[in-house]
Amino acid sequence: MKKLSTLLALFVAFALSAQESYFTIYNFSVAAEDVSTVYKLVDDYYSDSKPEGVTVSLYENHFSDSGNNYTHSIVFSGSLDAIGGMYGPESNATWELFITRVNQHMESSFSSAMGTTSATFGGDATPNVIQRYYLLDVKDSDTFKEEYTKYVSKHLKEGITIAMGGFTSGHSPDGETHWVIEGHKDFKSAMGGANSMRTEAEKKASDKAWDEFMAANGGVELVRSGLRIRLGQW
Repeated sequence: MKKLSTLLALFVAFALSAQESYFTIYNFSVAAEDVSTVYKLVDDYYSDSKPEGVTVSLYENHFSDSGNNYTHSIVFSGSLDAIGGMYGPESNATWELFITRVNQHMESSFSSAMGTTSATFGGDATPNVIQRYYLLDVKDSDTFKEEYTKYVSKHLKEGITIAMGGFTSGHSPDGETHWVIEGHKDFKSAMGGANSMRTEAEKKASDKAWDEFMAANGGVELVRSGLRIRLGQW
């Protein structure tokens, strides 16, 4: 996995989660003419050889700033035992061949990280494909989680999913410690945001609750944001 790499470790699950899950993420760039080849390699390998208990997701980094402009991410998520087992000492020829072929079609690696998902909200059995991500510098993790959960639990609109968590390794010099992902079913929802779905009364109540969250969250700064599209999940 040396050449695969990311700053994010974001995936969206559904319904409020009381138990932490774990992830690793690798961000990398692929030339336009090789995108379909890389997708097929990933699909072929993980359709037959997915690690037990691990969800594998491939993303396109669609809207990003110039300091966060890799083209793709691959995210591994699951329990501590499942993710830890995936990185066990065992190796095999099929895995080595897969990594060699993927590396041949990569322009460059970008970054990698690991961390936890601490809570998820909303949705149904199918994760939303269009995902707005926010990387945050959080001063007080417990207060942030408590206050954000209070806000989202009352004001999350139907059709939007949210996941939140933190980084344990792979922090960039920009200072991100935590992340939030909003999952949307289409670009219209992602572009308009939750307010485009609210009545005037709902907007007023949500704005008031957001101001209360900002005043009580313990100190949170936005490091960067972007939008990614899930191309496949195994």
